[in-house]
Amino acid sequence: MTTASTPAPDPREAPRAFLEHLYRVAVDRALPLSTLGAHLPPPPKKGRTLVLGAGKAGGSMVHALEALWPANAPLSGLVVTRYDHIPPRPEGVPQRIEIVEAAHPVPDEAGQQAAERILALTKGLTADDLVLCLISGGGSSLLVLPAEGLTLADKQRINKQLLESGANIGEMNCVRKHLSRIKGGRLAAACAPARVVTLTISDVPGDDPAVIASGPTVPDATTCADALAILDRYGIEVPAPVRARLESGELETPKPDDAVFKGHETHMIATPQQSLEAAARAAREAGVEAHILSDEIEGESREVGKVHAALARAVAHRGEPFARPCVILSGGETTVTIRPRQPGQAKGRGGRAGEFCMGLAGALMGQPQVWALAADTDGIDGVEDNAGAFVTPDTLVRAGAAGKKLSDHLDRNDAYGYFDAIGDLFVTGPTNTNVNDFRALLIL
Repeated sequence: MTTASTPAPDPREAPRAFLEHLYRVAVDRALPLSTLGAHLPPPPKKGRTLVLGAGKAGGSMVHALEALWPANAPLSGLVVTRYDHIPPRPEGVPQRIEIVEAAHPVPDEAGQQAAERILALTKGLTADDLVLCLISGGGSSLLVLPAEGLTLADKQRINKQLLESGANIGEMNCVRKHLSRIKGGRLAAACAPARVVTLTISDVPGDDPAVIASGPTVPDATTCADALAILDRYGIEVPAPVRARLESGELETPKPDDAVFKGHETHMIATPQQSLEAAARAAREAGVEAHILSDEIEGESREVGKVHAALARAVAHRGEPFARPCVILSGGETTVTIRPRQPGQAKGRGGRAGEFCMGLAGALMGQPQVWALAADTDGIDGVEDNAGAFVTPDTLVRAGAAGKKLSDHLDRNDAYGYFDAIGDLFVTGPTNTNVNDFRALLIL
């Protein structure tokens, strides 16, 4: 298996391994141990340092902080990450911060208990204290603390409906912030009068810290009215008393001009664009020109796949707008709208990356000399055990020979079943970071 530290495989002889190498390079660029140190503040002179946080990179961020923080400076706290996302502890680094696990993308009781404990740890903080908040993608589900009048079951239902609605990440997190007692800047408010420094890994288009993990420590410019409009747009119900509180503005979040944020800092320690640039450099070092379309691509996954296919076919046929050989890279956060199942139809499995690959494969129509990999940089495509999937010039032919019809799998959002049948799932396990979608198309 290729790794980021090994030389790039020859793209002409091993196109799949070459694409995997680019993915590994992109992921390595976002690992906290190599990025966190440049953004750490000095320990406070008088007070204590409390570490709080949530996200799929939480475990690796904690380990990096423990390794980099002065050994003689007090350090304690609690961070919640996804189940099975705590990496092995680096040798010789003592544990000083507790890490707990909870469910993602639909929250569970463990996440609620973690959020309650994190909020409780803010009691008694003083102006002499420093709070380091480690925030990464996935924190919205992992840090669940329903607003008064909502139950965990309500939040689970609303979260699931948002995930299946096709709502983008900004819309989902706007709703989450206004239905929470800890998101949307409320954790920062609870830390007052302590100084808060947020260290974050971006998994959202535009790298807006107010969207990453629903911005628990930063101001929120969205409103209760925005949240209501999103709920109505996607037909998602909330209990009548909660709706009334949204309508009255009672559930409003702290805004950018709130004094509670005075003196606070936010540092972006890893972004999707940085990872795409690292992959582009690796491709060029291997003699293949690389072009980054954008790190902010959104939209329906299968449709984004079709657009990428059109570009790849233009390059393959005419050498325009890019000369061959080349790699086309993109990132962002696409969405999947779950189609209603027909009676007796099996439930589909898959996530954004797999859905993109189905749209791509269908639109490429077996185009020679085009290979692709789409994968989530956290190593998990949706809720499955794969990071994504490969597309090759013979994907449709091999799938047909295996009895798989692409349109059937698209109809029930079953990318996992389609690519599993031909051995083209890309499985990495948790990567311990998260800078969103990674897509690479190789045109030879």
